[in-house]
Amino acid sequence: MGRAGQSLARVAVVVRAGAAPLWWLGVLATGIGLLLPGMTGRRVGGYAGAALFVVCAVAVALVRRRRYTGWADAATRAGKFDFLQDRAVTARNWRRAHRWWLLAAFLAAVASSFVLPAAAGPALAGAGAGLWLKAAWLGRREERDDALLWVRTDWAGAGRPVGAKVKGYRTTGLGAGDAVPGGARRRR
Repeated sequence: MGRAGQSLARVAVVVRAGAAPLWWLGVLATGIGLLLPGMTGRRVGGYAGAALFVVCAVAVALVRRRRYTGWADAATRAGKFDFLQDRAVTARNWRRAHRWWLLAAFLAAVASSFVLPAAAGPALAGAGAGLWLKAAWLGRREERDDALLWVRTDWAGAGRPVGAKVKGYRTTGLGAGDAVPGGARRRR
């Protein structure tokens, strides 16, 4: 009689997967926005962009921390037959699931530059920076608890490690998988 295991994705990798695309699309949208004079002028757009960067980075880094903490506190050990998904596969799945949202956000940021130049681009970059900060926070928690956090891939869906379908996390030791605490690539 065989035992079936579940496919598990790292929570920090799922969180971190959107950071790089959001950051670089935000930087590109900001650069394009600086080329356009807009209705309000570049100076007003720059100040608004700087404020939006800080607000978005802080908001994204802090949102749903209580849910992450609750699931981490109630996490159970991963089973012997569970499959640990590679970091690259998790990131690729997230980016595929969100590619149209990323494109729409980039186009909206560029289009808004005709009114308020270079303001929405830093908001995108701030969201990416916030995801990096959240992944770093998760990494510090993983190191403190000496356990990596994993979520079932069918529960996480399209990159929602604390979504409505999630019923719990699993843990492994720090040596499991191909990503260090926080979701960064493990150096060989």
